[in-house]
Amino acid sequence: MESFEQISAQYEPMIHDIMHKLNIYKNTEEFHQLGLITLWQAWKNHDDEKGTFLSYAYSMVKGHMMMELTRQTKQIDRYIYPEAEFWEFIEDTSPAPSPELTQELYKKCGMLSENQMKWLHYTLCDGLSVREIAEKERSPCLQSKTGGTVPARS
Repeated sequence: MESFEQISAQYEPMIHDIMHKLNIYKNTEEFHQLGLITLWQAWKNHDDEKGTFLSYAYSMVKGHMMMELTRQTKQIDRYIYPEAEFWEFIEDTSPAPSPELTQELYKKCGMLSENQMKWLHYTLCDGLSVREIAEKERSPCLQSKTGGTVPARS
């Protein structure tokens, strides 16, 4: 019996031929690996009495690749992955808090320090990010993970 290394070298063109016939041009390494794994399964499970190894291996490899293509297509159809530009066009439709609501919130947050109250106001009323608040307040705690300061954005 031949070793799998010899079988894989012998049937390598068959795997590439199947990929070509199925028009697989994305994730080619993934499908090539799937072809090798399926070829190994065919090599392990083949029974000479039921037919030639070539036809058995070909049908198994092609079948597994077609099932994987179907699975990936279903996943792409089920889930929509918007491009990064999509998120730039989304507007915040939530209304700005009313002055009455803001005053009521400030009353309930009477235990907060002056800096915490500033942070609350900048976040809720002005819609600033933590970085923007730190830049606005010229906070010395605007540090990077490596310990150096992070330059302010222009």
